[in-house]
Amino acid sequence: MNYEQRLMKAKSFADIFDIVKAMVSEFLGIDQAGLMVGLSDFGSFGSSFVGAFYSLNANTIVINKRPLSRIKQTSPELYNPYLFHVMLHEYVHSIGIFDEAQVRQLVFEISSRFFGENHVASQIASNLDNFLPNLVYPSGEFENTLPEDIGIEFIPGIDRKNTNYIM
Repeated sequence: MNYEQRLMKAKSFADIFDIVKAMVSEFLGIDQAGLMVGLSDFGSFGSSFVGAFYSLNANTIVINKRPLSRIKQTSPELYNPYLFHVMLHEYVHSIGIFDEAQVRQLVFEISSRFFGENHVASQIASNLDNFLPNLVYPSGEFENTLPEDIGIEFIPGIDRKNTNYIM
């Protein structure tokens, strides 16, 4: 099954994360094992938000669940491509690339290579601003709100690769 079909049929964060890892491994020949992925509410700030971040110290990707909720309400067909984009962006950080412009360019190159430039994931990577109406709440609704709970909900089974550690 090709990557486009896999993304379309993905039913879980782990399914999408497997696609991200496979693409990066194929494109760059690099793999990062032992990552954790979690969800948290980062709040919102008008028409802007933090989509996710990678914590180098914790080897963890934390995804903002507020835009995910908004996508489910407005355009559920964007859910998997958006989640793929965010996970790919942060995964690229996890392999040691921290320059934002370089990460954005690489995410676009990877998405375009495996999905084609017309695929939604590639379009998101090209210009996220075009998708903001589907990611943020209308003016006045949850505008400039702090998160109610900043706890991280870790996603089980995210790193399915069997990793052997040397003790």
